[in-house]
Parts: sequence; C-alpha cells; structure tokens
Amino acid sequence: MPLFAVPFPVVDPVAFEIGPVSVHWYGLAYMFGLLGGWLYARSLFANASLWNGHPPAGKEIADDLLFWTTLGVVIGGRLGYVLFYDPAYFLANPQDIPKLWNGGMSFHGGLAGVCLAVWLFARAKKIPMLSIADVCCAAAPFGLFFGRLANFINGELWGRVSDVPWAMVFPGAGSEPRHPSQLYEAALEGIVLWLVLRYFTHVKKVLPMPGYVSGVFFAGYAIARITAENFRMFDPEHAFSVGLFTPGIVYSLPMIAIGAFVIWRAYRRAAA
Repeated sequence: MPLFAVPFPVVDPVAFEIGPVSVHWYGLAYMFGLLGGWLYARSLFANASLWNGHPPAGKEIADDLLFWTTLGVVIGGRLGYVLFYDPAYFLANPQDIPKLWNGGMSFHGGLAGVCLAVWLFARAKKIPMLSIADVCCAAAPFGLFFGRLANFINGELWGRVSDVPWAMVFPGAGSEPRHPSQLYEAALEGIVLWLVLRYFTHVKKVLPMPGYVSGVFFAGYAIARITAENFRMFDPEHAFSVGLFTPGIVYSLPMIAIGAFVIWRAYRRAAA
C-alpha cells in the first residue's frame, strides 16, 4: 500500500444472517433511504403552511406512495443498470439480474421507474401528479445518500487514481490509491441536494407551484452527478466514455434542460 493511502475499511457486505436468509448492507441502505424519504414526505404533506394552507393530500397518502415508489426504484433502478451499464454481462448471466448487490442499480433507471409509478399513483388517487412528484423529489436525497454509502461499503464504483491524503486502495481496484468517489456522491447527491431542495420548500415555499421542486431536483441532481463523475472511475469500453464524457455525464446532461424547462413551466403557470 502507498505510504499516504487511507486503508479501505473492509466491511462484510452481509450485515447479518437469519437462518438461511442473508441480509445485505445494500438492502438495508435502500430500506433506510426509503423509510427516511417516507417520513420526510409525511412531514411535507402535514405542513399546511408550505402549501398556502392547502396541501394536495393528507400525510397518510405517503403510506401508499411508499409502496409505489419502492417498486419504481427497485425495478427501474435494476433494469436501468442492466440495460445502461452492462447488458452484455447480464445477457450471458440472466440469473444475476435479481442480485441487486452485484453491480447495484442505476439512478437514471430508478428515476424513470419512479416517474412511471408517480404517474400511475396520481391517476389512481386522483391527485395532481406534479405535486406528488415534488414531494418525491424533495425526499429523494435520503435514498441517494444511503445508496451511495452502500456502494462504498461494497467497495464498488470507486474513483480515479489520486494522491489526495484521503485516497484509498479499494479491493479489486489495483494497488493505487483512488478517490472515495462514493462518499463524494453521498455528500453531493444526498446532503447538499437535500439542503438546496429544503431551501426551496421551506424558505422560498414553492410547493404551491407544482413542478418547481421537481425541476430543481432534476437540474440539481444532474449538476451534482456531473461534478462527481470527474472523480469517479469510468468504464473505458462503454460507448459513452468519449473524451471528457462518461456514461453518468451523458445520462445527466438532458436532466439540466428538463429541469430548467419544468421550472419555467411551473413559474409560468403560477404567474398566469
């Protein structure tokens, strides 16, 4: 190990076992993220002052929403990883597709899954879809934070070679120290993005402008992800790994334009 590299804190990916059932840290991370997001969503629905006194639904609606969004995150996120990042491997090894801890999940696939789930949920409950989407987006950083911590525990999605004092030697990544890019993403996509969204929901109080928070989330996540991609190791064989671009950057760039458009539409509707 290089002299100034920080030892990677190797953690067993299995948190505990109950008989023949193994509970992985990866699964627990997503459970904590979903539960944290659910509790936060309930608090947003319950705070009438954030909605000019007229929230679109009671806080109990978050209980049903949790089930729908969980399905969207898990199914969309896993299928997104399979299709966007390593389709050849999973085509040859389809039995590994359900193994969420093997490679993980794609945020962009999970986002698509949640968007579909929110649309179906809003239609079923006859609630304005954009208001539901805003609450989901405001709560999403909880899942992003814990998901990136799970990536770190699993020693996957490591960063590029670096000589910064906190660089780590990751198992399976060679002997050179690397950026702990998973922790950068946990901070940017989880903590910083949540603070930005919190500012808009609680200080600017834009929830009565349906779609505004969703637009901020789309653009904010894309900026955070593109920033982190500059430190994260990329797959040189991927079609989108060209020059300064990586798959994560290419998938995120359209989100900035989408976010800006959604914010503009929300502002125009409120001003009309």
